[in-house]
Amino acid sequence: GNKFPHTRAALCVTPEMARLAREHNDANVLCLGARLTDEETSLQILPIFLTTLFSGGRHARRVAKVSTPI
Repeated sequence: GNKFPHTRAALCVTPEMARLAREHNDANVLCLGARLTDEETSLQILPIFLTTLFSGGRHARRVAKVSTPI
């Protein structure tokens, strides 16, 4: 579980990571590392993270488990 209920953060260093974090993990907090991700890439990641929907299905059960508070 997580310390804060319903919080699922993802460190994303590529646009593909942002898409997968949203689709598979229903991430709702985006983390960007200043040393790992340049400004151009960050600006590519942001709209993908904000617009990609959670795909649910086979991922929903796992997401429910990690969203339970400790």
